[in-house]
Amino acid sequence: MPSVDDVLEQVGEFGWFQKQAFLNLCLTSVAFAPIYVGIVFLGFTPDHRCRSPGVAELSQRCGWSLAEELNYTVPGLGPAGQAFPRQCRRYEVDWNQSTLGCEDPLAGLAANSSHLPLGPCQYGWVYDTPGSSIVTEFNLVCEAAWKVDLFQSCVNVGFFVGSMGIGYIADRFGRKLCLLATTLINAVLGVLTAVAPDYVSLLVFRLLQGLVSKGSWMAGYTLITEFVGLGYRKTVAILYQTAFSVGLVLLSGLAYAVPHWRSLQLAVSLPIFLLLLCYWFVPESPRWLLSQKRNTQAIKIMDRIAQKNGKLPPADLKMLSLEEEVVTERLSPSFLDLFRTQNLRKYTFILMYLWFTSSVLYQGLIMHVGATGGSLYLDFLYSALVEFPAAFVILLIIDRFGRLYLLAGSNLLAGAACFFMIFISHDLHWLSIVAACIGRMGITIVFQMVCLVSAELYPTFISGTGPGCGGNVAASSGDQRGRFARDHRGGGEAGEESKAQRQHDLPSG
Repeated sequence: MPSVDDVLEQVGEFGWFQKQAFLNLCLTSVAFAPIYVGIVFLGFTPDHRCRSPGVAELSQRCGWSLAEELNYTVPGLGPAGQAFPRQCRRYEVDWNQSTLGCEDPLAGLAANSSHLPLGPCQYGWVYDTPGSSIVTEFNLVCEAAWKVDLFQSCVNVGFFVGSMGIGYIADRFGRKLCLLATTLINAVLGVLTAVAPDYVSLLVFRLLQGLVSKGSWMAGYTLITEFVGLGYRKTVAILYQTAFSVGLVLLSGLAYAVPHWRSLQLAVSLPIFLLLLCYWFVPESPRWLLSQKRNTQAIKIMDRIAQKNGKLPPADLKMLSLEEEVVTERLSPSFLDLFRTQNLRKYTFILMYLWFTSSVLYQGLIMHVGATGGSLYLDFLYSALVEFPAAFVILLIIDRFGRLYLLAGSNLLAGAACFFMIFISHDLHWLSIVAACIGRMGITIVFQMVCLVSAELYPTFISGTGPGCGGNVAASSGDQRGRFARDHRGGGEAGEESKAQRQHDLPSG
């Protein structure tokens, strides 16, 4: 009896039908990028200071420049170890009193401005940015800065639960149904996030979007790899992930052109509705149908593939079967299947570890972008562009060196680059970016290899649940990225300086 791979060898392993389906599914990968790393722009924290009534009027009356206004009216850095006093404290001074002069207005109130009492920012903050983010709209700074991390943690918790849940649904009810349902929910939640009236509703929508978005990406990944022949499977898998890199590049340009977070969120969410057109262009996976003993439907799809590719279906197509080492009568996959045999247990634990480490490093390097004092948009673009040569390296040498050596070598490269970054001075911005890009390229290779190996190691009936189990561990590690990024800013004064520099790179519109 012929298998799916046997039939694909005759009707086309990567013909017109597969190319059309591949391009449609790649859009799912592109759309996932803003969800995964959107916090870089949605949660951007510009330079800020306490709002003090009367300061703006006094500055206008005296004709101060911005630098003079900051020097006269904003507290200094304070003693070492104190958390950003100039951003979170204000002089308790009545700036409307007429006795204040234009030359050192605080001189008449105290011999040294450091002796003046400081109070909290009870009147809000002034943000030095022409755009907006969730930070500027909901004042997520100073004592409330942890809420930015909570925002990203919510989507990561969604990844944690959704990766396994959606993977199981894909194995139980089909890849196509799972893909379409999660795509629709993802698009609706993206729009709801853009119009969220308050911070709490923003968290809820972000959490729910995390539940479906990564599962949608994984469903598309599984679906396209099951449509092509063995000779093209790794190429298609790697290029599908490269489409995610395309999404990163597009996001950097879109974020620069649309500096207001609500408009940016709408701009990346509305196009997701177009992905529902996959209903007419992408059928169900014939491999999954065979694993569910729905042979008649699988045969019809294989016949359709032959027609689209301009080939004649083989004479023995009606005898199509699924040739795997697992028992094909198992129609209801479960998470226990991942640990049922010694080999599956070994694969699952190793892949969970690889998912975990690669996700921590990948998200950490993404969050490091812009923390070195350069342009947030350019640094993000540079780090996204290095993912393309990473894909090229995989395609070039994977057959020569194999999966194991490529995984080990790229892990060592990424680890060495990140270790080197510890010793780079904050002033050497270019060197920090070079090291970060090398580390990003290395960990991108690891990430793509882990996805590829996950799809290859698990049998069809748990090929959604298996990668999902590892993926949810990776997602759970993502909430560490805030601490990772802050640790690389080098402390209070350096971090403050970098944010002050980054604000000038924002567009003026």
